Amino acid sequence: MLVGICCLLLAICISLVFGTETIKLATVWQAIFDYHSDNKAHQIVQEIRLPRALIAALTGSYLSLSGAIMQAITRNSLAEPSLLGVSYGAAFSLVITIALFPSVSNIGETVASMVGAGLSVLFVFMLAASSKGGTSHVKLALAGAAVGMFLNSLTSTVALHFDVSKEMSFWYAGGLANTNWNDFKILSFVGFIGIPIVFVIARALTLLNLGEEVTQGLGIHLNLVKALSIAAVLLLTGASVSVAGSIGFVGLVVPHISRMLVGPDYRFLLPVSAVLGSLLLVLADVGARMMNSPFETPIGVVTAAIGVPFFLYLVRCERSRFL
Repeated sequence: MLVGICCLLLAICISLVFGTETIKLATVWQAIFDYHSDNKAHQIVQEIRLPRALIAALTGSYLSLSGAIMQAITRNSLAEPSLLGVSYGAAFSLVITIALFPSVSNIGETVASMVGAGLSVLFVFMLAASSKGGTSHVKLALAGAAVGMFLNSLTSTVALHFDVSKEMSFWYAGGLANTNWNDFKILSFVGFIGIPIVFVIARALTLLNLGEEVTQGLGIHLNLVKALSIAAVLLLTGASVSVAGSIGFVGLVVPHISRMLVGPDYRFLLPVSAVLGSLLLVLADVGARMMNSPFETPIGVVTAAIGVPFFLYLVRCERSRFL
């Protein structure tokens, strides 16, 4: 944790210094603690780079926490937040909002995305619970995959019909170019509610690795844990995708790296995942800015370049285990 936090602070400093225009570290320090509104460099740091770096850190931690939770409640090592249809529900709600209300504000888009994500998760949970045997991890995964594919098809249809594909393309690729302090406030508020839920259920998530029957035998209310887990994923992922778009693989890769470092105990796994997720996305954002400067590369491209090889590695490991 200590090493991770130090690396995260260093990554944030790098994010504040480097970009289209390199700013000296001394100027960055002055812009934060002795701000002058008539100084262009100070304006760049305060209004663009600082909120962007903080939003990248929060988004990375939220997606990593959500991924770790999803892997616990579905008992699927390849699970990530989109498995419950959160990203797809947010995208569907967003495309309808943009199509019907073209002049909607950023806050309006965020609220619409959160509502869509919530309805999607609720529908997945109800679909899994409607069958005999309740909400097993297999049923949640299957219901989430089915609902996600359906919503993705609807989103593409609506975007093409209303000619808003261009507006949605950057959201699908993911990016932090247009984020601001209002987005940071939204993420902070959501985290104030969602993160305590995550750490309250940390012990129960560890016990889920032993199986649902054993977990219930130890006195854990399984349905309550699943409901709280899904609520946390909804809040954290819904807010993240509404602000930064659909950023893949962070919720898949980081929990596995954290598990390699600290083991399967979620009381340690969750905070380490939060720090490493923040570190990964801050560095990915720096790479997205520097890769094809002065043009902006979607951050989803950078995370995919890291995540796809790791995903193939995990698939190979899973295949070897079952063979």
